[in-house]
Amino acid sequence: MSQAAWRRTFVVLLIGSFLAATSYTMVVPFLPLFLPEIGVHAHVETWAGVLFSASYLAGAVVSPYWGALADRYGRRPMMLRAGFGLTLVYLLTGLARSLPELLLLRLAQGVLAGYIPAATALLGSITPEANVGYALSFLSIASATGNIVGPLLGGVLASAFGNRIAFMSAGVVVLPAALLTLAFVEEPAPSGQGTGRSIADDLAAAVGNRALLAVLFLTLLTYFSIMTIEPVLPLYIEELGGGPHLASLLAGVAFSVDAIAAIYFAPRWGRLGDRIGFRPVLLAGLVGGGLGNLAQLLVRSVVGFTLVRFAYGAFFAAVFPALNALVVQTTVPEFRGRAFGLSQSAVQLGTMLGPLVGGAVGASFGIHHIFWLTGLLLLATAAAAVYLPAARGPLPLLPRRSSP
Repeated sequence: MSQAAWRRTFVVLLIGSFLAATSYTMVVPFLPLFLPEIGVHAHVETWAGVLFSASYLAGAVVSPYWGALADRYGRRPMMLRAGFGLTLVYLLTGLARSLPELLLLRLAQGVLAGYIPAATALLGSITPEANVGYALSFLSIASATGNIVGPLLGGVLASAFGNRIAFMSAGVVVLPAALLTLAFVEEPAPSGQGTGRSIADDLAAAVGNRALLAVLFLTLLTYFSIMTIEPVLPLYIEELGGGPHLASLLAGVAFSVDAIAAIYFAPRWGRLGDRIGFRPVLLAGLVGGGLGNLAQLLVRSVVGFTLVRFAYGAFFAAVFPALNALVVQTTVPEFRGRAFGLSQSAVQLGTMLGPLVGGAVGASFGIHHIFWLTGLLLLATAAAAVYLPAARGPLPLLPRRSSP
């Protein structure tokens, strides 16, 4: 691939990942508010949790299949599938009239999602090895920026035009990502090495690659850890003095500041990882993230809490680019789509289970214990990362099973 083609593809991947993240975060915060519009007035919190988890469960199940297809047919077709598929799902969600319809659409969203993982796999495959960390850090910035813009844009649209328009607008936002990918993204011809291999073969290959298996475990544990705090943050903000009317707004601000920190610090961590390796960068991010969560217990004001969240974000910005870069470094290009598919399954499982456990701990022991839980889990993840097996270059695939 020429330098000009790489730059064009790189820019489109950044824009597409930003739009995909924006569209997703436009609608998730408003799911509980949408339920009364379709006739759900009892057990709203429970159904909101079910709808939230359904998408991640579906994604965890199908991600390895999408990864296998990406290696067989290319990552670009998977990005197109996700972009156009999510456009349709978001538009239909705005038209949903019943709980079963909404649940079915949430499952469809989980099945069809995957633009950002496919973009990550593609970028990791076409970028020179010496610059992988730096390039992937910019992809993390694009996603983080979308995570900031999405709730703000969705909130404005929902307030002005209603929740249904906000859902349908998410489809309008993600559509340009698919169109730009169709028009401008280039990809080397896929090797087709996924042909004839089952998901069991791919899992066996991952298990045989101890370094990749360790990265997948660290990814699952990291997402599980950080998502335990998700259900209770507005309640903790309210306890600090935000008041019930400001809790949601201030919680959004508190979540945004760590994303803002990531925008500034992620490329610096990426450059450092390219120079010294991604294991020490990952350790620094996990230790800083763990201590940052524990430090949030020491502040007694919303302003102090937000400042600590920024410091936490500055360190934790190292984690996701490092994990993605380690997936690249521990796999051959022909297996990379499947590796990122398995990584996405780990992400989805951690994201699904974390809020459930965090909510249960908060209900049983109190909000403060969740910060202890999140902080200690991240420190435990850092301890596990110390023993991350070193890969002696990208490991090959296991032989394909012969046909009977």
